[in-house]
Amino acid sequence: MAEEKTRPVTLKRLLMLPLQILVTLLVVIDEVSRPIFRPLIRWFRSLRIVENGERFVAGLPPYAILAVLAVPLAVAEPLKLLSLILIGSGRPVRGILLLVFAHLLSFLLIERIYEAGKPKLMTIGWLGRVIVFIDGIRGRLLAWVKATPVWALLVATRLRAARFIAALRAR
Repeated sequence: MAEEKTRPVTLKRLLMLPLQILVTLLVVIDEVSRPIFRPLIRWFRSLRIVENGERFVAGLPPYAILAVLAVPLAVAEPLKLLSLILIGSGRPVRGILLLVFAHLLSFLLIERIYEAGKPKLMTIGWLGRVIVFIDGIRGRLLAWVKATPVWALLVATRLRAARFIAALRAR
């Protein structure tokens, strides 16, 4: 009887594996690319039009903020998946360009809308629970990824590259 209960769980895990790999890959790409875009994000955030837009969004009611957030989100997130499909199907240049565009859209527009409206978005009961749930999954995935040797190699490589660039600038 115990064997019957473990079989569906194992099958479920096996069926969920491709989705878990895809989500993990997207989280890793997001975390690795964030520092690359950080100067651009700071510049974008400092623009008067963006500051005014954030104040406008913060002044909206919660469901209006959700609607404003939904439009660019509905474009950017599918583009990220499409970019991985392009890369996997032998069109890496198109896929990478699309991925960079989708991340720029996320980092620049969606993140600003989300940050400006998050306090009010959290007041929508079901959405607040979804945000907490997704943040929990993302946190666990990130903790798992950061505990791997691959992450340690990425961090070490990034540090070596930063030292190399600093040495070049010092000349």
